[in-house]
Amino acid sequence: MSEYILKMENICKSFSGVPALKNVRLNVKKGTLHALAGENGAGKSTLMKILVGAYKADSGTIYFNGETYAASEGSIQLSRQKGISMIFQELNLISDMTVAENIFVGREPCKNRLHIVQRKKMIQMTEELLEQFHIHNIKATDKLQKMTVAKRQMVEICKALSQDARLIIMDEPTSSITEKECENLFEIIRGLKARGITFIFISHKMDEIYKVADGLTIFRDGEFIDEGDVKQIPMNELISKMVGREITTFYPEKGCEIGETVMEVKGLSLKGTFSDITFQVRRGEILGFAGLIGAGRTEVMEAVFGYRKADAGEIYLKNEQVRINSPKDAIDKGIAFVTEDRKATGGFLSLSISMNMVMAGLKQYMKGVVVSSKMITQTCMEQKEKFDIKMSSLNQPICTLSGGNQQKVLLSKWILLDPDVIILDEPTRGIDIGAKTEIYKIMCGLAQAGKAIIMISSELPEVIGMSDNIVVMSEGKITGYLCKDEATQNNIMMHATKTD
Repeated sequence: MSEYILKMENICKSFSGVPALKNVRLNVKKGTLHALAGENGAGKSTLMKILVGAYKADSGTIYFNGETYAASEGSIQLSRQKGISMIFQELNLISDMTVAENIFVGREPCKNRLHIVQRKKMIQMTEELLEQFHIHNIKATDKLQKMTVAKRQMVEICKALSQDARLIIMDEPTSSITEKECENLFEIIRGLKARGITFIFISHKMDEIYKVADGLTIFRDGEFIDEGDVKQIPMNELISKMVGREITTFYPEKGCEIGETVMEVKGLSLKGTFSDITFQVRRGEILGFAGLIGAGRTEVMEAVFGYRKADAGEIYLKNEQVRINSPKDAIDKGIAFVTEDRKATGGFLSLSISMNMVMAGLKQYMKGVVVSSKMITQTCMEQKEKFDIKMSSLNQPICTLSGGNQQKVLLSKWILLDPDVIILDEPTRGIDIGAKTEIYKIMCGLAQAGKAIIMISSELPEVIGMSDNIVVMSEGKITGYLCKDEATQNNIMMHATKTD
C-alpha cells in the first residue's frame, strides 16, 4: 500500500437502475501522473466524482494514503480536507474576481470576529504561492475575465495546492488551450510531481497520454479493462481496448477524385483580424486550415459565412461572384458552418434532438402554416440510422447526448440542407476516439458525395490525416500552402510560427 496514494476496489454505481460502474478498480502510485482512458460513457468521470464526493458509490472500497476513505455524496469539502481536489473541464472560477479572491474564496484571511478580509495579506499569500510553484505569468491582482483558459487552469491548480492537495484530478485540461500552453501546463505538472504531488489525468488525446502519463487505466462501458505502465501498452492496443474493436485505419481513405473548384476566396481582409486571405476549395476535397489558436482561422470562416463583415475581398461560388452579408445569405447560397463550440453556438441545448436537426431548414417541413411532425420524425429517423446516432428518443434534449453524438446531430442539421461547401471548425474537439473515427467516415462520405469541405483543426495528426491540402495561418495571414505529400508536423509548425 505504501507506494500507492489511491486504491479504489470493486466500485459499483447505477443511475435509475442503469449500471454506470461495474466492480471497477483503480490503483494510482504516489508522485505520478496517472491517465484514465476510455470513450465517453466509459465511467471515468463518474468514478472521479465518487472519489471527490459528488456522487456516492453503491458499493466498493476506497483507500487514500493507506487509510480507508469513506466518500459520501455531498462530501466534496471532506475530500478537499483529505487532500483530494478535482479540476473540472468546466472551470469552477468566478470571472469578475481576482486571482487571489478566487484562490481563497470562502477561506479569506480575516482580521477579527467581524470577518474583515485582510486583502493585503491575501494578495501576499497568493504571490508566495505563485512564486513557490514558479508561475510567473499570473499576478495575484489579475481579473479572471481577462485570462486565457490556460491561465485559469493555473489558478485552479494554485487553489488546490493552497488547500494542501496531494492528489489533483484534471478532466480534459487541454481541450481548449494552445500547444504552447499545453507544454507550460505539463512543465508545471512535472515540477509538482517532483514535489510529491500526484495527478489523475482524463484526456481523449492519445498523444498527450503518451507524452505525460506514467501509469494508465482503461475503462469501457463502465468496466475495468486493463492497467499498467504507459510504456508497456502500445497505442494501437490502447485504442482497441478502449473501443472493444480494432481500428485498423484511424483516418479512412476517401477514395474519390477531386473535381472542379466550388468556392474561391480572394484577398479577404478585416482590419486587425486577418488580411489578404486567398484560397480555393474543390469538389470532393477536404481542405485543412492549420495554425496556432489565435491565428485567425475561425474569424476568416466567420467572414466567409457572413457572421463577420470583411473590409475587402471577393468570394466566388462556382465561378460566380457572390455577396454574403449574413449567415442566411451563406445558407441560401449553399454554405454550411459547423462551429467549434457545440454549447454556445452549435446547437440549442434545451431543445430536442429532432428540433436541432431540422431547425436550419424548418420551412421544408411546413404544410401551409403548420409544421408536419410526421415529416420531421421520418427525416430525423433516417438521419439517426444513417449516422448511427445513439439516442433513446428523438424528443430527448440534445444536451443529454455524448459529445460525439451531439456532433453527428449538428452535422445532420446542415447536411439536410444539401450544401455545396461545408465548413467544420474543430469537428472532433472533446469527443472520444471511437466517435472521432465515425466523424472522419462521415466527412469522407460527404467528400465522396461531391461536397467541398473546409476543416479547421488544432490537432496536427488530424489535419495531416484528413486533409488533401492544407492552408497554414499565423497572426491573421496565410503563411503556407502544403499538399498532402509535404504535410509533416514540422513543416506545419514552421509555417504556423512565422511572424513578420
